[in-house]
Amino acid sequence: MELVQMGESAGLRMKGSLAYTLSISTVAALGAVMFGFDIAIISGAVPFVQQNFGLTELQLGWGVSSLIIGSMLGALAAGRAADRFGRKRTLLWIALVFAVSSVFTAIAPTFTTFFLARILGGLAVGAASMISPLYIAEVAPSQVRGGLVTLSQLGITVGCLVSYLINYLLRNIGPNNWRWMFATGALPSVAFFVLLFFVPESPRWLFLAGKREKAREILARVGGVENADRELAAMHEVKDERVGTLSDLLHPRYRRVLIVGALLAMLVQMSGINTVIAYSPIILRSVGNGLDTAFLQTFLIGLVNFLATFIAILCVDKFGRRPLYMIGSTGMAISLLLLSVGYRTGHLSGWSGFVLVLVFIASFAGCIGPVYWILMAEMFPTKIRGMAMSAAVFLCWLFNFVVVLLFPWFMKNLGGSVTFLLLAVMSIAMFVVAWKLVPETTGQTLEQIEEKWGIGLE
Repeated sequence: MELVQMGESAGLRMKGSLAYTLSISTVAALGAVMFGFDIAIISGAVPFVQQNFGLTELQLGWGVSSLIIGSMLGALAAGRAADRFGRKRTLLWIALVFAVSSVFTAIAPTFTTFFLARILGGLAVGAASMISPLYIAEVAPSQVRGGLVTLSQLGITVGCLVSYLINYLLRNIGPNNWRWMFATGALPSVAFFVLLFFVPESPRWLFLAGKREKAREILARVGGVENADRELAAMHEVKDERVGTLSDLLHPRYRRVLIVGALLAMLVQMSGINTVIAYSPIILRSVGNGLDTAFLQTFLIGLVNFLATFIAILCVDKFGRRPLYMIGSTGMAISLLLLSVGYRTGHLSGWSGFVLVLVFIASFAGCIGPVYWILMAEMFPTKIRGMAMSAAVFLCWLFNFVVVLLFPWFMKNLGGSVTFLLLAVMSIAMFVVAWKLVPETTGQTLEQIEEKWGIGLE
């Protein structure tokens, strides 16, 4: 009887730990919700912003990509801030910047003001894109880490979906509809800020900061006492127990993992995901859809983007990171190649183009997007994780900026066939990198992953 009672008690504690871990991971993922919101809200505003300010295609590209300029800077600054001040405090500042930028974008009187306000929002987007998954990865027990980090990608898709719905509902309310689209971002930003006061600091950051007992307390809360002892023992086994410096980042032993991280970061953007997110109405109108139909289809794309993410949540800890990455890049490449052929032959209708875009989005959201952020959050050693992830995410946003800036120009001057063919080639390259260079990391502690890269116990 006592053994049964002890087993029931342990089971309840385990459920309680998982519920607590899920709740704090969900709060951290709200940063990703704002990330997705700020990226996607521009898609509905684009036709009205272009008309309001009288923009050329290249100016429009600058307006859309201005967020990404800020994102590059935010990604660079966030790593050092997170290493110095902690993950939680950095997330609090991110929430405030999200709220302020939403308001300033909405009231922008000139294109220059609009451009600068979007850059400010980009600072928060770039920082959130790395800190949210990093925080979740450092809190979550290894056996559920993949699924929980995927909450960050789910948050991005939720933000995109909400943006698309807002765009659709506000499309006909008057000449200032685009201003209201941006203004709605202030409310979830404030909610994110308030909820962050109820989550703990990352235990791994506390460990490196010398607060070992506090780190153990949090690890026990999220995964039980045995999990806390196991995780702390793994941290103690790592030879250098301190926050890394720039010279540490440049050490030759980290070269391989940094190169692979850089390749993943570049290719995930060069395959074109954010061009589809930001320019969906333009793409869909280019294949024969009217404005209202394009807006409705864009919302449906956001819905598929959201639903497909559950594939990764259910599969990533069961089947592994590499298989999902290879499946996703294959689906993206096929859909992009068919889009290219359709533009070339002129046989692409409004609805066939829409279906191919759905396949592209589902392949990314169900495989690439979630797994990319999981790999970014877990592949780098704890000692340099903040700086290394900053560098990788900076590259991600840099290539995102280039692709989003040039996409309208490419579509107008080179045509859809060449544009989507180039994106397909990048998806094929992404498959090759995952196949040849990325090791499987499912179910391993962050410290075991360091050893897999040949780093941990040197």
